[in-house]
Order: sequence, then C-alpha cells, then structure tokens
Amino acid sequence: MSSPTDASAAAPSRSELRALKSRAQRLEPVLKLGKAGISEPFLKSLEQALLDHELVKIRLTEFKEERKTVAPDLAAKSGSHLVTLIGNVVVLYRKRAAVAPAADSE
Repeated sequence: MSSPTDASAAAPSRSELRALKSRAQRLEPVLKLGKAGISEPFLKSLEQALLDHELVKIRLTEFKEERKTVAPDLAAKSGSHLVTLIGNVVVLYRKRAAVAPAADSE
C-alpha cells in the first residue's frame, strides 16, 4: 500500500496547475483552519478530504497573518501540492492513487 507522499511525488505541470486553479474557483471551502491550528484532528480531516476530492479548498479563519507560512506547511504535512493561496483561502491538490482492479478468482 502506498503512503500519501507516494501519490504526490510528481508535481503538477503548469497546464495542470491552470486547470486545477480553474476547477478550484467553483469550489466551496471544505475545511476551516481555526483556533486549534494544524492539529492531529484537522490533519485527519484534511487527509479524508483529499482522499474524497483530490482538490480541497481551505479557509484560514484564525491564521490570516501567517497564511504565507501556514499554506506550505499544510501542503507538506498532508503530502499534497499547494495549488494557490488567494486571500485567506488555500487550495491543495493530491492525486488519488490508482486503484488496481480486483482479479477474478476462478
């Protein structure tokens, strides 16, 4: 089984980043980073959101001043790529690992 960092080893190309930014414009924030900060429960929620959606928008409610350091930190801790940081909103992307088809047992 691969780890989250294995799935995100290759950074998106420029054209892929443009497409991801375009997709992200239509998204609503899935998570909000509040007073607790980058806690273990928040990272678990982020992990699940990345597994479910690949492209996740996060609103920084309590870390507006530190957003330029928090955004790359979130990407590093989640094994994802920072797509964009606009205002107090961060967009992260992690490609889903390819699921091998189940072999037919005969």
